Amino acid sequence: MTDHRGAEVISLDERRRPIGPADQGRQRCQRLRADGSACRLYLDEEGRCRVCEPTTRAAHPASGGRQGRRTHLGPDVPILSDRDLADLEQVVRGVLAFSRRRLTGDYDVDDYGFDRDFTEQVVMPLARPLYQRWWRIRTDGIHNIPDTGGALLVANHAGTVPFDAIMTKLAVFDEHPAHRHVRELAADLVMKVPLLGPMARKSGNTLANGEDAVRLLDSGELVGVWPEGFKGIGKAYRDRYKLQRFGRGGFVEVAIRTGVPIVPVATIGSEEIFPIVANVKPLARILGLPYFPITWQFPLLGPLGLVPLPSKWVIEFGEPIPTAHLGPDAADDPMLVFELTDRVRDTIQQMIYRNLMGRRSVFF
Repeated sequence: MTDHRGAEVISLDERRRPIGPADQGRQRCQRLRADGSACRLYLDEEGRCRVCEPTTRAAHPASGGRQGRRTHLGPDVPILSDRDLADLEQVVRGVLAFSRRRLTGDYDVDDYGFDRDFTEQVVMPLARPLYQRWWRIRTDGIHNIPDTGGALLVANHAGTVPFDAIMTKLAVFDEHPAHRHVRELAADLVMKVPLLGPMARKSGNTLANGEDAVRLLDSGELVGVWPEGFKGIGKAYRDRYKLQRFGRGGFVEVAIRTGVPIVPVATIGSEEIFPIVANVKPLARILGLPYFPITWQFPLLGPLGLVPLPSKWVIEFGEPIPTAHLGPDAADDPMLVFELTDRVRDTIQQMIYRNLMGRRSVFF
């Protein structure tokens, strides 16, 4: 019999009933209760009391088959497995170790302000629940990113708020065997926002500057660029998944000068997190913003309108487009730069269309 919380209830008769033929050889628990009386429950085959002592339970199917001793913390406290306790201990150890490094200054920051320890211990753990549970992101073609050396990742941009850049960075770090970091090229406005700017720099962002991009690629880093910029993330929902202009092809010039491959990246699902139905341009100009969006959720739902919708995402990394055979001087040929820019854009657009045709719905 169980109570309203699902806990086992032992009746008074059960505690006091005499030993019958079926109970020969069984003993009663003699541990004292809070009122000073003995427990008097029959012990199980292993000589344990089912209330007073920890028990061994089979693993639940949802636990992935994990078995082992489970710690009984009382009738009202959840039961933790050895695996859960080990995971909790690891989290606590990580937090303490991170705090110690911050207090002692035992961490490195590169010339661009990138704090690897802060990114891996703070930024990425905060982003993983969105990646794994909210948007349930699937990655394809991660093998197209080289294990070592520089490469330029070029992706479409959408979503009102640039979550796609954060998710792409996390996808490469978590899914790639080499666990590489993507160094994003961010707009000036992002780097000037209080709190957001310093955090963006600490997590690997740097200004969208050609010289900085060349230096990063020459040093063997992965560099991410979203050529659509604010035109992409601020476009209306009716224009979803239609790529905007890729500018004048500055990213292609950088790739040619450094001889690194261009990896096209297509993201679907980000267009539906904050569907824009209108853009209040006068208010945007007053606030100094590139756009002021009115979405399905905001401002109609108030603060709840700031919660992104749980669309299902796919991030695909396409086959690299080589540039080393062109030579550095090819970056000064405007026709070649334009042709390669158009090729990258068309490749990403076709990847987007292919993934859209393959998904069952927006949210599943």
